[in-house]
Amino acid sequence: QVQLVESGGGLVQAGGSLRLSCAASGRTFSSYAMGWFRRAPGKERELVAAITGNGIFTYYTNSVEGRCTISRDNAKNTVYLQMNSLKPEDTAMYYCAADNSLLVLRSVPAAPAYWGQGTQVTVSS
Repeated sequence: QVQLVESGGGLVQAGGSLRLSCAASGRTFSSYAMGWFRRAPGKERELVAAITGNGIFTYYTNSVEGRCTISRDNAKNTVYLQMNSLKPEDTAMYYCAADNSLLVLRSVPAAPAYWGQGTQVTVSS
């Protein structure tokens, strides 16, 4: 079992930055691909960014490419999402997810093995 706990969300003005963190339990963190998803009111859940277990390969959805960076520290069992130049349309609940396969995270609909509870990001205009 893997438990995921997100933190770092909040209210920020447009153009600002936030860094989301997701702390994972367990001793096999490095074996999991990790992803950040978001769900905005009235919209479908979407994958924002994902990273392989070794941190070598990353994926970003087009709308955040160049503004967000996903990274991980396997020694700390933590994955991060640095979000810069935030826009009101980035407002959503952000969820951390883990799966053995990056392909699972990128599937639509995605059904990763583990989900966090989410952290709210609100960007004011």
